[in-house]
Amino acid sequence: MRLDRYLSESGLFTRREAVKLIRSGRVTVDGVSVRDPASKVDENAARVTADGRTIGYAKFRWIMLNKPADTVSTTDGDPRSVLNLLPEEYRSVGLFPCGRLDADTTGLLLLTNDGETAHNLLSPRHHCEKVYRFSCLPITEEQRVKLEAGVDLSDFTSKPCRVTMADPEHGEIAVTEGKYHQIKRMFLAVGSEILELERISFGGIPLDPSLARGEWRLLTDEEIKTLEANGGQDARE
Repeated sequence: MRLDRYLSESGLFTRREAVKLIRSGRVTVDGVSVRDPASKVDENAARVTADGRTIGYAKFRWIMLNKPADTVSTTDGDPRSVLNLLPEEYRSVGLFPCGRLDADTTGLLLLTNDGETAHNLLSPRHHCEKVYRFSCLPITEEQRVKLEAGVDLSDFTSKPCRVTMADPEHGEIAVTEGKYHQIKRMFLAVGSEILELERISFGGIPLDPSLARGEWRLLTDEEIKTLEANGGQDARE
């Protein structure tokens, strides 16, 4: 792998910053200063430093974002894209949302460039659980039971889910599907309406309560392992 690519894929530098660092003699490979950005390094074995700081290589990136309202889960250049909440060095490594949230839905959104694990997590056969906190028009116990049993939505019937109510207007719903506007459509189908919706968990990973709306952080190694276990590395949709 080229040395400048190694540095940029660390997520700490843009490609331009990496080239500048290398040419200024501030980067070493296995203890030897290297000034050629095109120099080849073994990403699995080389010890690379920049300004004396060890730079580890990560093939894939996983980011937890607390998505604010009025942002969109796209990568197509929309100025409202959630990618614009990240620094440039992260926007340049091919990140995309692992499962989308509607523009007015807030909360946990995972961003990654690990296509295989993301595909597996979103595959219907894995029943990856997503938990949402909601407010709604008041519902009865009968309506709650209907939601849990599965609702006929004309083009498909929702799978059984788990709905817990704090009061008639607030609760949490755990689903294993993620079809377009599904939860909103489910509530409409039983005679209610979602007023606010926030995702608080995905694939066993809870939203970090220390993240304010619009803030993000890298997933920990343990969180990534949890996602990989829930996704099933050998699965295909």
